[in-house]
This record gives sequence, C-alpha cells and structure tokens, in this order.
Amino acid sequence: MKAMIFAAGLGTRLKPLTDERPKALVEVSGKPMLFWVIARLKQQGFTDIIINAYHYADQIIAFVNQYESFGVSLRVSVEEKLLDTGGGLRNAAWFLDREEFLVHNVDILTDLDYKRMMEFHRNSNALVTLAVKERTSSRQLLFDSEGSLCGWQSNETRPVHEDRNLTPLPFMGVSIMSPMIFGLMKEVEKFSIIDFFLDLVSAGEKICAFRADGVKWVDLGKISRIQKAEILFGREWFENL
Repeated sequence: MKAMIFAAGLGTRLKPLTDERPKALVEVSGKPMLFWVIARLKQQGFTDIIINAYHYADQIIAFVNQYESFGVSLRVSVEEKLLDTGGGLRNAAWFLDREEFLVHNVDILTDLDYKRMMEFHRNSNALVTLAVKERTSSRQLLFDSEGSLCGWQSNETRPVHEDRNLTPLPFMGVSIMSPMIFGLMKEVEKFSIIDFFLDLVSAGEKICAFRADGVKWVDLGKISRIQKAEILFGREWFENL
C-alpha cells in the first residue's frame, strides 16, 4: 500500500525549533516526528511512502537516505515553492495514481487503525475518506446524518448542502483517497486540499467521515504538545514501533 506524508510546511508554530531544521525533524521521544509517522505506517502495512518537502528539504532528503527500515521504500517530492496541501498532493500524482492511498500530516501522532480505515474506505464507494474525532476545535468539517461531507466551519461557515442536522467534527490530518481525484483537480498550482474537497462535494462527489473518537491523537504543531504526546502515548508505545 502507498502513502504520502505532508512535510513541506514552515513549522512557524514550532519556532525556535524550526529555525534551522524542518518541522518533520523536530524530535518527539528522542526521534524526529517523521520517524514515528513512517514507523506507524510501516506497522500498518504501508510499504511505499512519498514525503513532500520544502523548508530545509535537504535535511529531509538526508534523513531518508540514512533511514534503514526493511520493507519500506521512501521517496521525497521536493517543492521549489510552497504549493499548499492540494498542490503538494498533485505534485506527487506520478507516485500515487494507481491505487487508493493514505495521506498523513507529519505533525500528527495517533494510534488510529489505518488498516480498518482503508477497509472502510474501500466499502464506502467514496472518493475520499477523512478521519475525524470529536474534540474541541475552532475548525470543523460538517457532515450529514449519513457521514457525508457537507461543509466547513471556522471563522466563517461554508455549507455545501443545506441540512439542519449537520454534525461538526474536526479533521484528524489523516485521509484515504482514490487516485481518481487527480483527474478532478483544476489547473492551479497552489491550493488547499480542504477547499478542493468542498469543491468536490459541491459537484456531487462523495467524501465521507471515518469516526475515530476513541483513539489517541495529538497535533504536534506546538512545542507544548510534544511533551503532551510523550505522556499520552508513553515510552512503551514508542519503543514498540
């Protein structure tokens, strides 16, 4: 199975740790967060992984060249300028256009069952499946009673379909997509993947929620959350990856 790790961001919320290194190489429990995401993907059966890079991309390339893990093939998709999540994904289409694939933000640490999510996606007939978890957040996706994406809610609400019973659920930074999405992308270089998803459902495509309310999950985008993750998951969990 194939996966992509979004790792091109500037990591501004992690300053000063990202002044001289990319966010992906900021350490959690003694190793870069990129290491843990790769280890989790490998544990769940993903063998071909592409990582996009921009900020200190040479350091990510060096990490990949030194990384030794039997059974995992790693590639780096270097961006000459930031393409945002949608543009970064399309830039890696050559690697991902043959089968369903998983997309994972590098600053997300979770014990989500990716295998079960992939099975759910394959049975859903959805173009995209988004992992969501009920929690407090200022940014939430809106889903109808059948779990289909219908809009977005943050500082301003962007409904796609009118439904009085929409459920707001925050995105977990993990998704599974059909390679068919590449044929639906417009000819723009830089764009947000969330905006693209909303455009898809406006056009009648199915994007659904994978509820994962009981799993452990931490957004590592702030320094204070690194220690939180180390406590939440515990030494044994990290050692077993």
